[in-house]
Amino acid sequence: MNQLPQKGRYTPRRKTRRKKSRNKNSTTYILLAIVAVFVISFFGYRRYVQYKSETQVEMVQQEHVAFVKKVAPYAVVLGKEYGVLPSITIAQAILESNWGNSSLASQYNNYFGIKGENPTNTKVLQTKEYTDGQWVTINGRFRVYSDFRESMKDHTKLLVNGTTWNSQQYKQVLQSKDYIEAAIALQTDGYATDPGYTSKIIRIIQKYDLKKYDEGIK
Repeated sequence: MNQLPQKGRYTPRRKTRRKKSRNKNSTTYILLAIVAVFVISFFGYRRYVQYKSETQVEMVQQEHVAFVKKVAPYAVVLGKEYGVLPSITIAQAILESNWGNSSLASQYNNYFGIKGENPTNTKVLQTKEYTDGQWVTINGRFRVYSDFRESMKDHTKLLVNGTTWNSQQYKQVLQSKDYIEAAIALQTDGYATDPGYTSKIIRIIQKYDLKKYDEGIK
C-alpha cells in the first residue's frame, strides 16, 4: 500500500554544493579585497615616506641657504675691514653653531664657541673637546652676545689680535692666500681640538660654494 505524503509536509532539496560554491566565491572576494587594500596601503605609504623625506631634505636645504644669506654679507664686511676670508668665517659659523641651531647659538648668539671669563657676559655650558686621542665632555664658560653680528666681529678680532697668551697665534690664518691654506692654519694654530677640523671646513666651503665671497678680499 502506497503512503501518501502528509499534508503540509515539505522536504527541501539539498543545496549543499551551491552553498559551498557561494562561500568559496565570497572568501575569494574578501581575500582579493584584503590584498588590494594592502597593496594600495603599502605603495601609498611608501610614496608618503618618500614625499616626507623629500620635503624634509628640501626644508633643510632652504634652511642652509637662509643661514648663509644671513651671515655672508657681514662676513664680507669684516673681511674687507680685517682681512679674514669670508668663506672661513661663514664655514666656521656653520660648523661651530650647527647652522645656528646649537644652544649656544640659538640662545646666546655665540656662533663660534668663543669662551670668556667674565661671569656677567658668559654662560657655563657643556662642550666636547678632543683630548689625548678621545672626546671628553667638559664645562666651559662661553661668551653671550645680544646679536649674531657681535659674535662674528668678536671672532674676527680673535683671529686678528690672537689670544691673551699669544697675540700672534692666528697669524698664519691671516696671511693665508686662499681658504685651503687658512683652514689648515686654523688647525695648526690651535683654533680647535677636533683632528678633522680642517677637512670639515674645506668640505663646507666647497659644498656651498663659499669661495665666491672671498673675491676682492686679498
